[in-house]
Amino acid sequence: MSISIKTIPDFVQILASKTPVPGGGGASALVGAIGTALGNMVGSLTVGKKKYAEVEVSIIQLQKSASKLQDDLLSLIDKDAEDFEPLSKAYGLPSNTEEEKAEKAKIMEKCLKDACATPFEIMKKCAESIKLCEEFAAKGSKLAVSDAGAGVILCKSALMAASLNVYINTKAMTDRAYANKLNEEADALLAEYEAAADSVFSKVKSSLRG
Repeated sequence: MSISIKTIPDFVQILASKTPVPGGGGASALVGAIGTALGNMVGSLTVGKKKYAEVEVSIIQLQKSASKLQDDLLSLIDKDAEDFEPLSKAYGLPSNTEEEKAEKAKIMEKCLKDACATPFEIMKKCAESIKLCEEFAAKGSKLAVSDAGAGVILCKSALMAASLNVYINTKAMTDRAYANKLNEEADALLAEYEAAADSVFSKVKSSLRG
């Protein structure tokens, strides 16, 4: 059974164990999917309401995008596990001789780059989800705006958590040019979308506190 289709209690139990996967990347993808779904729910509670007829076409399009992102993020739970497992095994390779050290270093470098790819993709998907939640909050039913706010802050948390899974792997790379480039791209996503999510959350919170 793939990780992503286990029950939530099963997933949490495995996450708490000493098995290498799922880990922070898979958890980030799940939280991102949940945050996206909360935004999508706002759309579901908006479509068909006369009060929001003018934005219905736009909301339906947002929902299509959100549903796609939900599926993408859920699929990244398993992808993260697939990419990380070889790295977890590479750490245990022998390094007693110079030949073994060289071979281990070569394998480690490839595994580190592969292990970065999925959490970075999770970051990009969460950034897209933050933009969607922003639109759901602005256009969707005001009775469900709290869900858009909750969704955006979950997507922000997932974005931040996934970034740590990028950084821990880039830190160990010997190809510093590649590592620095990826770090800069991750930094840029954080700088833009943490601020965007905070802005949405602040507006939602202000509208609800009255």
